Amino acid sequence: MPADESSAAHGKGRPRGAAGTSRVLAPPAPGGLARRGRPAGTRQPVVPRSRGRSGSGARVPRRGGVRRLYEQVRRAWDRPLTAYYLILGAGLLITVLGLVMVYSASIIKALELSKPGTYFFRKQFLAALIGSGLLIAASRMPVKLHRALAYPLLMGTVFLMVLVQVPGIGMSVNGNQNWLYLGGPFQLQPSEFGKLALILWGADLLARKQDKRLLTQWKHMLVPLVPVAFMLLGLIMLGGDMGTAIILTAILFGLLWLAGAPTRLFGGVLAVAGALAFLLIKTSPNRMSRLSCMGVSEPGPDGSCWQAVHGIYALASGGWFGSGLGASVEKWGQLPEPHTDFIFAITGEELGLAGTLSVLALFAALGYAGIRVAGRTEDPFVRYAAGGVTTWITVQAVINIGAVLGLLPIAGVPLPLFSYGGSALLPTMFAVGLLIAFAREEPAAKAALAMRRPGVRWKTMRRRGKKRPSGER
Repeated sequence: MPADESSAAHGKGRPRGAAGTSRVLAPPAPGGLARRGRPAGTRQPVVPRSRGRSGSGARVPRRGGVRRLYEQVRRAWDRPLTAYYLILGAGLLITVLGLVMVYSASIIKALELSKPGTYFFRKQFLAALIGSGLLIAASRMPVKLHRALAYPLLMGTVFLMVLVQVPGIGMSVNGNQNWLYLGGPFQLQPSEFGKLALILWGADLLARKQDKRLLTQWKHMLVPLVPVAFMLLGLIMLGGDMGTAIILTAILFGLLWLAGAPTRLFGGVLAVAGALAFLLIKTSPNRMSRLSCMGVSEPGPDGSCWQAVHGIYALASGGWFGSGLGASVEKWGQLPEPHTDFIFAITGEELGLAGTLSVLALFAALGYAGIRVAGRTEDPFVRYAAGGVTTWITVQAVINIGAVLGLLPIAGVPLPLFSYGGSALLPTMFAVGLLIAFAREEPAAKAALAMRRPGVRWKTMRRRGKKRPSGER
């Protein structure tokens, strides 16, 4: 019988393929064995694929969607430009949202003063434009130029703060003698620039001492940083601005902490500052009344806690999503300073819990990015300056929001980048520009930004193409 007929006869009854033809075994490989070590004429068993099960039929655990999302978020946080985009995006979003809320919260106040409804908004918008120029300039300056500005900025700020106390030149606003009249509707508060001056000067001072290995001695760590800071605090307290003095003290403690001050030294300075603060609060009936308004739910018989209570009323009436932009009730004469110190309360009333949590998230992102910049740099000046700016913005935001929530006494400090006030907005936007410049100076971030310049990618590809051996496709 021919071989073909014999194989067909023996294959009778076997299952046929999809085309109706019988399956024929492959001819054996030379040597009697298959190429992959199997005996000649044997077939490899086909294992059916089953999603989520192993070969024995047991279910194999798969990576869940939450874990996959966590890994993606973690990789995104670890990218070189994360801090750069967080600082830039959070700073601009807070400023833009602050402009919207200043316009909404200040209309009634402007009409009460017989001004146009956009009076405060136009001034704030002009300050934001100037601040944007300062932000761009600061973000493009090299670190050496920032260090060169430290001493001129400190001396100019001290001169202006002394000028404020001269009778006939300085102005008193809400009981605080901390303003200079610039002509027309414009005023200047030099103490706001004192925060930036202390950060730049203190960072340059500590960086130079660290390079000379002098910070291991307590006298070099304290002198002249603490005396200069106390001089600024004294000039501020002459005008009665306790809130700004608290922020300046927090900046001083932040610089000492970053410089590695020992616990005893840090505790000693903290004890002296606490004793002075207690004395200043105890001897002032106005400050004692503010301290007594923490957590109250009634204005009191004399109305001393009116502002604190109506701030809580504004937040409570906002609900989840607020009453809508412009629909606040408390800004109609019930809540004092709705566009400055208590703008967060109006935000909660008009935008609800969603709006207030969005503002908190933006400040948290800005603070995280600042800490990341300070922690990843090897330049001591960048570390001290970034840490000081982050301390300034976060502490001031916590004090303002804590006062609105009734958790802290009312200190009279604005919400950074958000509240009305050009004197506060200009140095804060310059400080945000500092953080952007420092984030750009990281080696990995600098390389990533260089790759995004026009033509860099094409030139890199051309260089790689030239390195290929001849004849390779």
